[in-house]
Amino acid sequence: MKQKAIIVGGGIAGLCAGIMLQQKGLEVEIFDKNMEPTVAGAGIIIAPNALEALKPYGIVDEIILQGNPSDGFCILSQRGKLLSKLQIPARFDKMYSLHRKDLHQILLSQLRSDTVHFAKDFQHIEQDNGEVKVTFRDGSVAEGDFLVAADGIHSSVRKQLFNKNLYRYAGYTCWRGVVSATSIPNVRADFSETWASNGRFGLVPLPNNQVYWYALINAEERDPKFAKYTPQDLAKHFIDYHEPAVMIINNTRPEQMIHRDIMDIQPMEQFFIGRTIFIGDAAHAITPNMGQGACQAIEDANILAECIKRNKRVEQAFKQYDAHRQKRIQDLSKQCWQLGKVAQYEKGTAVALRNILLKSLPASMMQKQAQSIYEFPNLYYK
Repeated sequence: MKQKAIIVGGGIAGLCAGIMLQQKGLEVEIFDKNMEPTVAGAGIIIAPNALEALKPYGIVDEIILQGNPSDGFCILSQRGKLLSKLQIPARFDKMYSLHRKDLHQILLSQLRSDTVHFAKDFQHIEQDNGEVKVTFRDGSVAEGDFLVAADGIHSSVRKQLFNKNLYRYAGYTCWRGVVSATSIPNVRADFSETWASNGRFGLVPLPNNQVYWYALINAEERDPKFAKYTPQDLAKHFIDYHEPAVMIINNTRPEQMIHRDIMDIQPMEQFFIGRTIFIGDAAHAITPNMGQGACQAIEDANILAECIKRNKRVEQAFKQYDAHRQKRIQDLSKQCWQLGKVAQYEKGTAVALRNILLKSLPASMMQKQAQSIYEFPNLYYK
């Protein structure tokens, strides 16, 4: 009899896990609390490590076809001068940007049509040595050999099984949106972030002449002033930044702008509890300072599918997965947290010294950093 995986969460982590486990021969059911496929209106970057993790599963060609390529990420000064570039080493694939909804549709198309069930809000799990039983708020029940918790940073599954509070507020708040670039001049082809003393502003060109933008400002957690910001309020905050920052913000309608405080969770000391395995943001939400949140969820799905294939017992598979993923996640979580602190410097002297340091970093150091990020450590990795 086929093993059956129950997956809670129909985002990138859950859909990738579903695709990979199905292709390994497992029976898969995915349950998502939304009434229909729902994705926030923002862009996403699929970096070389995530592409490598997706290659065995027939997804990469469509991402390349629909995505916008880049060979690295530029850091700019307030006036738009290049401070540094994290260049992707030549032996790796490029990175690709696309709208989240487009990636979501690519992933959904790779699953059997009856795999994903919507309007299924997780309520409770029971697990023993042989199976898991998941109950949803509508009273329906799903049973399987194991549960994959892929229900995001606010994971209901994690909150039931793990009572420790892992949340950390990063100290800054974020706005983001996607707008047409048709009437906006001076949009760089590069993926870029501007670092200055008043916050950060990022631009990622998307296909179809769109641009994904984001802005980060130091703030108290849940600051009511920033919660009320309109695009015009935000544009005033960044008025001294090089164009097209202000023009892009002003071209964003209020309903196109998404706002949230930035937080992460300290990675779980063990990514499984009983017959439940945690992947993606449910296990290790990281701050978005290296564009690796979704990429690490994709890596998780690849390693989980390989471990399930190689081990007859779920417990053995989970232990192998945990041993393989812990150091990678702990290292990236720490790097993202520290990078965010440096990028959000506000004091003039600190900003000036940071910028001098960025401009003076040797290319060899940047290449080593890029390799550590973009090398996918699969189960054969040494």
